[in-house]
Amino acid sequence: MMIKSVTTAFLLFSSALIFAQQSENRIEKIADRERLAFHRAAAVLPNPHTANYDVTYHKLEITVNPAVHTVFGKVTTTYTAVSNMNSIVFDLVSQMAVSSVKQNNVSLTFSQTANELAITLPATQLAGTSATVEIIYSGTPPNTGHVFFDTHNNSPVFYTLSESFGDKEWWPCKEDMRDKIDSLDIFITAPSQYVSVGNGVETAPPVLSGANKTTHFHHNYPIPAYLVSIAVANYSVFNLTGGTAPNTFPIVNYVFPENLTLAQNTLSNVPSYLEFYESIVGPYPYRNEKYGNAEVTTSGMEHPTVSFISDYDRYMMEHEMAHQWFGDKITCGTWKDIWLNEGFATFMDEMLIENFDGSDAGISNRDYMINYITSQPAGAVYLTDTEALDENRIFSGRLTYNKGAMVLNMLRLKMGETAFLQGLNNYLSDPNLVYKTAVTTDFKAHMEAVYGSSLTEFFNDWVYNQGYPTYTITAQNVAAGQVSVTVSQTRSHSSVTFFEMPLPLTFTGAGGQTFSTMVDNTSNNQSFIINAPFTVTGVQFDPERHIISKNSTATLTNDGFELTKTEVYPNPVHGLLTIDTTNTIDRILLVNSVGQSINASLTSLNQLDFSNYPSGVYFLQLQSGQNTKTIKVVKE
Repeated sequence: MMIKSVTTAFLLFSSALIFAQQSENRIEKIADRERLAFHRAAAVLPNPHTANYDVTYHKLEITVNPAVHTVFGKVTTTYTAVSNMNSIVFDLVSQMAVSSVKQNNVSLTFSQTANELAITLPATQLAGTSATVEIIYSGTPPNTGHVFFDTHNNSPVFYTLSESFGDKEWWPCKEDMRDKIDSLDIFITAPSQYVSVGNGVETAPPVLSGANKTTHFHHNYPIPAYLVSIAVANYSVFNLTGGTAPNTFPIVNYVFPENLTLAQNTLSNVPSYLEFYESIVGPYPYRNEKYGNAEVTTSGMEHPTVSFISDYDRYMMEHEMAHQWFGDKITCGTWKDIWLNEGFATFMDEMLIENFDGSDAGISNRDYMINYITSQPAGAVYLTDTEALDENRIFSGRLTYNKGAMVLNMLRLKMGETAFLQGLNNYLSDPNLVYKTAVTTDFKAHMEAVYGSSLTEFFNDWVYNQGYPTYTITAQNVAAGQVSVTVSQTRSHSSVTFFEMPLPLTFTGAGGQTFSTMVDNTSNNQSFIINAPFTVTGVQFDPERHIISKNSTATLTNDGFELTKTEVYPNPVHGLLTIDTTNTIDRILLVNSVGQSINASLTSLNQLDFSNYPSGVYFLQLQSGQNTKTIKVVKE
């Protein structure tokens, strides 16, 4: 999507106002639901006891009846030792009681604590070697918001939402998103009247055995344990097709029967949303398997190949779909970098809104996000170590979702559309990151490589530090078709000394004329000379709402020195220009006709030496207190 120039005065139509109200509910709903799927603020760091091995394969064999609150499981894990090992530890809650552990069909000694399963190996396993263990267990998962035995329309439903450390509540795993499972098989056995859902694709039709049915899903892409998911309910299933022939893939939708018509109508647009995302950030990451949605009763989650959704809110579907690229294909490496998941998905949602709903809806959506971001004076996109232990801060709608998205929008403005999208696609195709994890510096490096210069100042101001600016922009006509603009800035938080940013300005003239440009604001009280195609009658700052700021103003003013009290002569000038004024001059700025600032200083006699300047038109801006005056000077 191109960032369009303003061609008409910015108006919020009634439809855009409605959209803004919907935006507020939408963003908070998504953040709240994904927060619900996150473990309470205890133990949100990877278990150091699991650091001595790398998981390469899991085979999950899960038996469950949605009407009975018990999970029976056998998990077979193949792993490679990172260092010499005498034991191996899995993350598993004590409610999931282990009855057997075997290696090569030989029983092993094990013990369980509150959140760990420790297994004694039969001999020292050397670093670099691989082995397989089989664990059999069963139990009733704790009621912490990760494993659900619920009902819909009086019918039972079972499903899992493991983000971020809830996977251990239903299967023995390694809860470290940096160690992705290379491939995965899931076998779900449930009463035959139910339909089962899992990551990946069904390799064969379900197998009936008495009153039960076993469904096999194979997922051949790396996946972190928290994104492994299953669901069982009396689903109705219908398929759509995604992608462009011949590179198409199935979109498999699992919906509650009572919502089938609603789902068919709402989800009919999913292929077009996927097509739009593919046009921006490349092919759907799991196109060799499937995409789809599975209906659940609460929350939403971006499980690879199948998003879990709790209603047919279009914007939640867009958000979870965007996660297939940002969060699933590349997963944040630490919770401090969670904006790489949530901010990016929210940004993609923003782009889709503008594309499908029009520019007014896009402006309204950004306006809501900016107002929400600036509702408090502090807060950074990147989390501190302490903040990364707090679920409410990790999934902050204001900072992680909205500020993260708007920072990307501003980076897009700063870099330009082509360079920004190239950097984004380079990030998504980096072989060191694809189907692995990334941190903020990885993303920054890719954007800098395309931009051609450092983005450290931008990331320091907008990602790592806190707050936002308030701009005061004053414009003055200095000649027909030429206007002087001065930009001043205050900041809401002391962590940033100055927010450097290109700033969009739109000038208006008689008869509805408009002209849009940007000024590169790099210092406070900075002045610019703008060549406009008409005499300016008004000025607007950021009318399309691309910049995070609060209470910013832009005014066209004739305030300044009284002309009778401030004169310059001779004009045209050859050598010394005398400034005759009764005011004290606090600051002077000399700008040539193409807007370049020129070092200049007054002598003790309020004179300025033009003798070494090339012939041409100059603009002399004088400041006294809060008043300014810009005078056109011709050098012969």
